[in-house]
Amino acid sequence: MPKLRRVSGEEAIRALERLGFVRVRQRGSHVVLKKQTPEGAVGCVVPLHPELAIGTLRGILRQARVTPEEFMRNL
Repeated sequence: MPKLRRVSGEEAIRALERLGFVRVRQRGSHVVLKKQTPEGAVGCVVPLHPELAIGTLRGILRQARVTPEEFMRNL
């Protein structure tokens, strides 16, 4: 597993948007992203923090069904 580096919420959103996710809505400091796949819709919630903890980022990637490798390539 590649080493994930610390990123901000905005950087994470930008990388996920490059992977095909779109912003659906925002409530306070949390942005909901969705992507249509052949298996159905996939969604995730990203907090707009200045720096995301590695565990939080891993949880976001698990929700989004994105591998850490894919994510790091799209940063």
